Amino acid sequence: MDLKYSVKPEEGAVKAMGRDMNVSFKDLVVVADAIRGKKVSKAIEYMESVVELKNPVPYRKHNKGVGHRKGKEVKVGKYPQKAARHVLAVLRNLAANAEYKGYDTEKLKLTHVQAQKGLARLRRKPKGRWALWETQYSHIQMIAKEA
Repeated sequence: MDLKYSVKPEEGAVKAMGRDMNVSFKDLVVVADAIRGKKVSKAIEYMESVVELKNPVPYRKHNKGVGHRKGKEVKVGKYPQKAARHVLAVLRNLAANAEYKGYDTEKLKLTHVQAQKGLARLRRKPKGRWALWETQYSHIQMIAKEA
């Protein structure tokens, strides 16, 4: 089965996709906005620093009730570790795909990063209750090209 991207990749582009990830869609959108347009190596370093709670991700969307952070770059931000770990795995996959195709991974720039909503799976609450829990899954797709 061939997976479709929302944008047709250009010649010489490298792509990677993460599907059905158990991550908050809103956090994934904010992380995608933060790394879009960066070089792949810088994006990997940035996601590693987010997982280690060193650099916050600026929340320009979905920022109601989000606290301020130190520094001039980020006024409102969080550390979405779960989303950053999943995005980091997809970024490493993208770098491996580029290396396999023979591209220089230091020159790759992210041209397309998009988060999408996935399925919402329902499961029952414990002890025979009729109420349901809804688990939201998300997808992310990335395309990079040598700059």
